Amino acid sequence: MSKSIINYRKASFFTSAPDIRKLPPDTGYEVAFAGRSNAGKSSSLNTLTQQTGLARTSKTPGRTQLINVFNLEEENRRLIDLPGYGFAKVPLAMKLKWQKSLSEYLEKRECLRGLVVLMDIRHPMKDLDQDLIYWAVEVGLPVLVLLTKADKFKSGKQKAELLKIREASLAFQGDVTVELFSSLKKQGIPQLSRKLDEWLNAAELVEPKEQAIEEIESDEVSSEEPSSRG
Repeated sequence: MSKSIINYRKASFFTSAPDIRKLPPDTGYEVAFAGRSNAGKSSSLNTLTQQTGLARTSKTPGRTQLINVFNLEEENRRLIDLPGYGFAKVPLAMKLKWQKSLSEYLEKRECLRGLVVLMDIRHPMKDLDQDLIYWAVEVGLPVLVLLTKADKFKSGKQKAELLKIREASLAFQGDVTVELFSSLKKQGIPQLSRKLDEWLNAAELVEPKEQAIEEIESDEVSSEEPSSRG
């Protein structure tokens, strides 16, 4: 499997914001992670970046209610950790505030290039999960669904669930990809990294370097050619 272009291990916490007005300038490239409060969102970010404490994990789902921004080493590229949703003990007012904030973020954030939606493989496609994907499709945003905690199932059951959710995702009629993921087994990281590279336009980081090398080689060849003047 090809190695990702962007070094996600270099991710670092930048800021937490209550809404989009407090986020960094709307430039560059962003990918957001969203999911139910118990879907393993923080664990997936920590696994991707190989940092145990990058994203805060808590035994009390729904505790983090801010938009967390993580900068990557590459200029103007960020990972966004959206507040968890759907946990029964979160007050209704907080749920409504989260929905408004999320809708605003998806609709108005121009630098947002893709959305990773995390679902516990044992409880996928809840109503709020589907609402989120429909919102993303409506604004033309590509979606990667990660079926987390895949290690809870044996291989055969994993594959069966993956096929079922992939078939169900056709109903969204958008750019929706579904993959298995396990933080415990480090499963699904290559698929996630490749998709992030694509959305964060990692090719843009490589092409200038390749072009510079070609120019240097071309100059060297030109200097070695004999002069035509006698």
